[in-house]
Amino acid sequence: QVRVVESGGGLVQAGGSLRLSCAASGRTFTTYTMSWFRQGPGKEREFVGATTWSGGNVYSGYLADSVAGRFTISRGNAKNTVGLQMNSVKPEDTAVYYCAAAPSTLGSGSYYKRDEYDYWGQGTQVTVSS
Repeated sequence: QVRVVESGGGLVQAGGSLRLSCAASGRTFTTYTMSWFRQGPGKEREFVGATTWSGGNVYSGYLADSVAGRFTISRGNAKNTVGLQMNSVKPEDTAVYYCAAAPSTLGSGSYYKRDEYDYWGQGTQVTVSS
């Protein structure tokens, strides 16, 4: 049974930093795509960032335009973890952040699509105060 668990959410002031972590268990996640999505108040769940397997121990990271330059995404050495470092946060970053895992290496036409992911965490709340 696959389990996905997020941690690290909280309250942060605008311009501050926060790091989210996600750990998955129940499978071997080497070739899985592991990503972050978020859902703000009254909004649809949207893509934030993805990590995809490039072969060996190498993973590629991709970020949505809205967070590129402020957030970084990284895959852990154990391959079943993914982190999201959030810098220079803005009030519009306020959302529940979800970690998701897909059992394949998703390409550029797929990794941002919610329907491609089979496994989701419960989410962690991030609130940015102005």
